[in-house]
Amino acid sequence: MLFPQHFEQKIGFATLRQQLEANCLSALGRQHVARMEFQTKHEPLLKLLLQTDEFAYLLRSGADFPASHYHDARAHFKRAALPGAYLDVEAFYEVKMSMRTIRQALTFFSQADEGEFPALRLLGVGIQVDRNLLAALDKVVDDDGNVRDDASPLLRQIRQELIQRQLQLRKQIAGILRHAKTEGWIPGDSEPTIRGGRLVLPVIAEHKRKVKGLIHDESASGQTVFIEPAEVFELNNDIKDLQNAYQRELIRILTALTDQLRPHLPDLRKAYDYLGLLDFIRAKARLAVQLDCQMPVLFPKPLVAWRGVRHPLLQLAFAEHKRENGDPRQVVPLDLELNNEQRLLVISGPNAGGKSVSLKTVGLVQCMLQMGLLIPCADGSAAGVFDDIFLDIGDEQSLENDLSTYSSHLLAMKQFMLLAGKKSLVLIDEFGTGTEPSLGGAIAEAVLEELNRSRVFGVVTTHYTNLKNFAERTPGLVNGAMRYDPERLQPLYRLEVGKPGSSFAIEIARKIGLPKDVVERASQLVGKDKINYDQLLESLEKEKTELEQRTAEAAKQERRLKKAAQEYADLKKHLEDTRLETLREAKQQAKALLVNTNQKIEATIGEIRRGNAEKEVNKQAREKLDEFVRKELQIEPPKPRPTRELAATHGLAAGDKVALLGQEGHGDVVSVKGKTAEVMFGGLKTLVKVNQLEKLSRAEIRERETAAKAAASKNATGGNINMTSRMADFSPTLDLRGERAEDALTKTMSFVDDAVMLGMPEIKFLHGRGNGVLRQVVRDYLRSQRAVASVADEHADRGGDGVTIAVLK
Repeated sequence: MLFPQHFEQKIGFATLRQQLEANCLSALGRQHVARMEFQTKHEPLLKLLLQTDEFAYLLRSGADFPASHYHDARAHFKRAALPGAYLDVEAFYEVKMSMRTIRQALTFFSQADEGEFPALRLLGVGIQVDRNLLAALDKVVDDDGNVRDDASPLLRQIRQELIQRQLQLRKQIAGILRHAKTEGWIPGDSEPTIRGGRLVLPVIAEHKRKVKGLIHDESASGQTVFIEPAEVFELNNDIKDLQNAYQRELIRILTALTDQLRPHLPDLRKAYDYLGLLDFIRAKARLAVQLDCQMPVLFPKPLVAWRGVRHPLLQLAFAEHKRENGDPRQVVPLDLELNNEQRLLVISGPNAGGKSVSLKTVGLVQCMLQMGLLIPCADGSAAGVFDDIFLDIGDEQSLENDLSTYSSHLLAMKQFMLLAGKKSLVLIDEFGTGTEPSLGGAIAEAVLEELNRSRVFGVVTTHYTNLKNFAERTPGLVNGAMRYDPERLQPLYRLEVGKPGSSFAIEIARKIGLPKDVVERASQLVGKDKINYDQLLESLEKEKTELEQRTAEAAKQERRLKKAAQEYADLKKHLEDTRLETLREAKQQAKALLVNTNQKIEATIGEIRRGNAEKEVNKQAREKLDEFVRKELQIEPPKPRPTRELAATHGLAAGDKVALLGQEGHGDVVSVKGKTAEVMFGGLKTLVKVNQLEKLSRAEIRERETAAKAAASKNATGGNINMTSRMADFSPTLDLRGERAEDALTKTMSFVDDAVMLGMPEIKFLHGRGNGVLRQVVRDYLRSQRAVASVADEHADRGGDGVTIAVLK
């Protein structure tokens, strides 16, 4: 129960209802906002909070959840339920788009990872949106709300004929218009217009007899007459007939579509209830994101254990001021705890120090929570469930009932003592004021004693010393003080639980310049004990402020150290990322350089062969290759061996050592027959043209054998890349499941480079379906690579769109 009846207006929750309504996308959601009720059961309340918390997480994560076309189609369903009735195009557009939104929402939760959004997923159980019905609607109405030309063959035919006739009409009337303008019958800047659904010309009234046709209308001044020329009568008639035929066919289509919709109405009504609930939860989640709300740990018993709780309306107001005026003010958060050991908090302190705001914060935030809203608090907060919240705040005097302000407060106290129990939260502002202080304080203390005996929870604000003393000595009660800067006479708006606060009345009077004798006389009237008490509180306040300043300075130094450590870690990460990127670029450049070098070498060999090993041709080809090595590889080419004459037929004999032109290996001549020699290279015997061979000396043979041994040793120690081994160890499938997008992209780039270098014809990427992020990243990169010929899904039996196949050129 919430007391009094206008509790929501007094505490400010009515404003939050307005915020929620503004966040809704449709009347479906706004109806749920209007039906929000104060929940007193733990399980239903926990369910509501979990739904809102999951949707707030969804919004904060930036997930692609449908956020449009939350149409309320229930009025259309009432019309569609009538036999023989049909819905218009606009109604079908709203039904189609909102059905699509429902289906997209159901698909989103069904495809989410298991364990994500369990509360929201349960909302969709039993909700059905027929795919065939949605396809039928889409066949008639497009996504812009227009009827498709191909909704039926007849409709398409009529549409085409209508366009043809309208084109003929415009051409014909354009000719008449030009002639009339030439004759001066029509103003030079006039154009054809529509009257009564027919195309007409605006003719100057004095020339209306010169244009044969039917007068449809005239201007308000009477100076212009709108005439349908006789030459276009038949065309206008044809167009009108075609428009009527088009309308008849459209009504037939809409009637048939309504008949198809009618059997699905029960399922659709349930689906739109689901849509409205989603809209409502989304509105609550948007408010939670706006206020930076959290879900506290919820207990089934009365409890308040809040950390960093903020008044939501103040937070909204400050945010608005910041947007408009750049005002940097922030809401000062409160730490508050009410439990079985300290159930009643008595807050004291100076006027305008924040006592009432603290009390209202407790009432509004607890009301928010039990209405199913997340609350603006810090992590680590806990909360419980109360059966009632009782509020006494402000002036409730009534002329009709002859009640004074104090009488209205006493009437509220009567209700509190009669109705409040151990599961109630009582909020009383300026307890005991409104009458003679000593009597008001005594009655307030007696009421507070009775409330404590009933074991109620609550927050009370007061200036009365007797209530502070009562709270200090009574179990179940605890004092609280609103912090104040006595030097600058400024409130700090921070609540400190455990000690009473001073009103600083004498100090404020002295600081603002009241006559000294008046202030001293007031001190005498108050008494020495009261002055000493307030001076002690002021001294404690000063010490507290100094300690906080020192603590803040220490925290500032600690933050600087943490910032320096973070900057070091960020710099280290940046260097590592830069190193990896540099290696990748160097690898790509080396790959490109290798390709260019191979092409240049092949071109040089081709020139030598085409030149039949002529000296001049060989020399020019080698000079080109040397120039390429200097420019592209930026190294000096090896010095050429001393030139030798090519082997001649009569100069070769069995047993001679020879080598193929441009090759490093060598072999033994077995026999020579004419211009062909039989040569043994290793264990392979082959026939070679004599003019492709060069004869080697013993020194050259030793040099080649030494180089071959050195290369073999280098390969044995891993100095060079063993391509055969790499190809044997290379797997044409890369598993990216579970990877982050950035890591997956890095692995994909390296994998593609290796596949291209090893000459793989086809490679695969396992990325799964999920939200499609990995699939998009992989395919975008593959399509940007020239070495990739095509990108496609795997066969449905082997993974479908969860696997990407890339064919390499």
